[in-house]
Amino acid sequence: MSQYQIAVVAGSLRKDSFNRKLASAIVKLAPSEFSFKQIQISDLPLYNQDDDMNPAESVKRLKAEIAVSHGLLFVTPEYNRSMPGVLKNAIDHASRPYGQNVWAGKPAGVLGASVGVIGTAMAQQHLRNVLAYLDVPTLGQPEAFIHVKDGLFDEDGNIGPDSKNFLQNWMNRYAAWVSKHVD
Repeated sequence: MSQYQIAVVAGSLRKDSFNRKLASAIVKLAPSEFSFKQIQISDLPLYNQDDDMNPAESVKRLKAEIAVSHGLLFVTPEYNRSMPGVLKNAIDHASRPYGQNVWAGKPAGVLGASVGVIGTAMAQQHLRNVLAYLDVPTLGQPEAFIHVKDGLFDEDGNIGPDSKNFLQNWMNRYAAWVSKHVD
């Protein structure tokens, strides 16, 4: 395939979110045949099964953007040892109604950043459990539990030199994962 379109789902709404910064920075390490689009999830209503047959325009947009993507990149913070509710809400919307799961079969990568030394390990594991149920083949190795500290990002918002080799390796493995599942 000559071009891979990747939907990026950042699980944080905060303006200065580390994970939104990470989502913007890591895509710069991707091969040129990859393009990335951050998917908006802040305007989704709370999932309610009663709305399955008449979804909000924001839900229709979400599902359409996921449907045309070749792969998925989830970048999640950790809230109370799990993924944020806004991320779970987006996952629920795009997987429903039953039998209309637009996530299915799309190769995914999962990473996240936190000021805590274990990064977002628990959030990522919970997210992986949900993605497994939704038939999303998810890159298992290398894991990326990013500890946010000085130097993670440079002044321009790129990955800093101390983390660049690790995250370049992660991106290389992710790109190969997507290629393997799409081609």
